[in-house]
Amino acid sequence: MIEALRSDEIVRKCGGRFKLTALIQHRLRELMIDGARPLVERNGRTDLEVVIAEIMEDKITADYSESGFESKAAVGAKQDDK
Repeated sequence: MIEALRSDEIVRKCGGRFKLTALIQHRLRELMIDGARPLVERNGRTDLEVVIAEIMEDKITADYSESGFESKAAVGAKQDDK
């Protein structure tokens, strides 16, 4: 499963390497410290492998809606709609 980190597909799903890293760190904390349940079958996989599987299966995504952050693409789209 760690091979998925070598592909650009997982980076595109998250919107970049920084966002991917932040999402992985956030989800690992939820699993390891907060005691969250995995959203995929563990099947003997490590926590990191579970997080990667969750991302690849679109079970988790980075949600910036509450942060007030708007990407340049979203801002441009709003202006074009007027």
